Amino acid sequence: MKKIMLLLGGLLPLLIQAQDLTTRYEKTDGRETATYQEVIQYYQLLAKRFPQIHLQTIGTTDAGYPLHLATYSPQRDFDFKSLHKKNKRIILINNGIHPGEPDGIDASMLLLRDLALGKIKLPDNIVLAIIPVYNIGGMLNRSPWYRVDQNGPDSFGSRGNAQNLDLNRDFIKSDAKNTLAFQQIYHLTNPDVFVDNHVSNGADYQHIMTLLTTQHDKLGGPMGTFMHNSFEPGLYALMKEKGYDLVPYVNHFGETPDSGWVEFADVPRYSTGYTTLFHTFGFVPETHMLKPYPQRVKATYALMECFIQFTAAHSDSIRQLREQAKQMALTQTTFPLSWRFDMNKYSLITFRGFTAGHKPSYISGLPRLYYDRNKPYIKQIKFYNYAIPENYVEKPRAYIIPQGWWAAINLLKNNQVQMQPLTKDTALLVEVYHIANFQSYTKPFEKHYLHTNIKVTSTMDTIHFRKGDFYIPMNQAANRFLIETLEPEGGDSYFAWNFFDAILGQKEGYSSYVFEDTGAVYLKEHPELQRLLEEKRASDTAFANSASAQLDFVFKNSPYAEPAYMRYPVYRVR
Repeated sequence: MKKIMLLLGGLLPLLIQAQDLTTRYEKTDGRETATYQEVIQYYQLLAKRFPQIHLQTIGTTDAGYPLHLATYSPQRDFDFKSLHKKNKRIILINNGIHPGEPDGIDASMLLLRDLALGKIKLPDNIVLAIIPVYNIGGMLNRSPWYRVDQNGPDSFGSRGNAQNLDLNRDFIKSDAKNTLAFQQIYHLTNPDVFVDNHVSNGADYQHIMTLLTTQHDKLGGPMGTFMHNSFEPGLYALMKEKGYDLVPYVNHFGETPDSGWVEFADVPRYSTGYTTLFHTFGFVPETHMLKPYPQRVKATYALMECFIQFTAAHSDSIRQLREQAKQMALTQTTFPLSWRFDMNKYSLITFRGFTAGHKPSYISGLPRLYYDRNKPYIKQIKFYNYAIPENYVEKPRAYIIPQGWWAAINLLKNNQVQMQPLTKDTALLVEVYHIANFQSYTKPFEKHYLHTNIKVTSTMDTIHFRKGDFYIPMNQAANRFLIETLEPEGGDSYFAWNFFDAILGQKEGYSSYVFEDTGAVYLKEHPELQRLLEEKRASDTAFANSASAQLDFVFKNSPYAEPAYMRYPVYRVR
């Protein structure tokens, strides 16, 4: 009896420990997800009880709360530089970027607890870094009414953050404090693999989990080849062993997915597009919104196990490929600014869908789409997942940004870009862009009127720089990030996101009746401009019939015109 009592006495703390770590999700049989306060308290409890778990705060968010980062390191080393030197692979998991999609929040709590209790084992070469909740403001805005199409849980947060921003459009423009803190976490951890847990919208189908991966051609080089030929198929095989038929994120362009779809273009504004710029394998798991919440959480948990398993088994390859990609970016002389999907080339995927049809709408009486779950099907679908790089630009030796453009400069610094302030006033011959043409959104998109179809002209000019302006050498790890943010024709460049819009407004002008005389004198003294004016009149009837257009032509081709107007204020050192 005494031995039994001693045995029970030894087991009792473990039983209490396990019982105390039951989550709200488990207590409610998957009907409810944890609140923000409950999530953080849970991670604090884990960190207090288990020395292999470390919880820290980094930066702040628009909601006034800091971002938390939980690290699971079996060796209890929480220095990420040290961990990389020890050849550990870092997996960074982001949860709750859209808090109405809380699957990853609950699944990560369960995963970390099960690792700590020894229910599952983390391979020795893996360290997990987890952001428990990224969009804190959205999670605090809890309601049962959001995401009307989604099947559970009972109540959850909103998509917009405390500024009502969609944080998965903010990774370049960085309007949210959350994004600035994320960038600090990303560069601190320098993850080999990044996972951003989501829930999908859209069509109805049988699959519980879909997966959006970094587009392999855009990732490029040997990393892209490995993603396409090994990493992605490896995850599909591992999930199949767990009973899940994984399928690419359903980004269909027709009314239904039956005709196939084009792979999602994860440009840099999105999480995996951002991590691509720094040579990380990026993934966005997307559970299907119409599946019951417990199924979705279990599938998210299972996929995170697969990320761990595959990364551990291919640790050396992943390390070597990332190092190779970083070295290639140092020596690469040209970079593409855009990618176009090849509609003549595709993969075939096995898609498990439901037959779609139309029936009269109760609301309008007109035909409406519906999916018949009594008519499942399995068929081969075309998946257009090959992209062609376009719009190449030569890498300069360096960029120079005048210190007055501090908003862009501060973002570069936050992304660990190396730069040096000029030590004295200097005149340099540099390549100068002028904005020749662009279009802008007519309605605001995430606080901006985004520029598109940007075209520039280029000249070599001597520019006078001041002490304190920033010289950015192009021989650093951030080369690709710098190209895609500082080259104005890039789709997610800082110019596209309105950081330099002040140059688009003319500040200096003239009174026509005065400049008529001044311009006439200048024209007589510069016959080459007189010839250009006559050529323009001869080729453009509307111009020939407009006195104001001709006067403006003379002004803009004279030294009286302000040089900064339409001149892009990031200069290229050749």
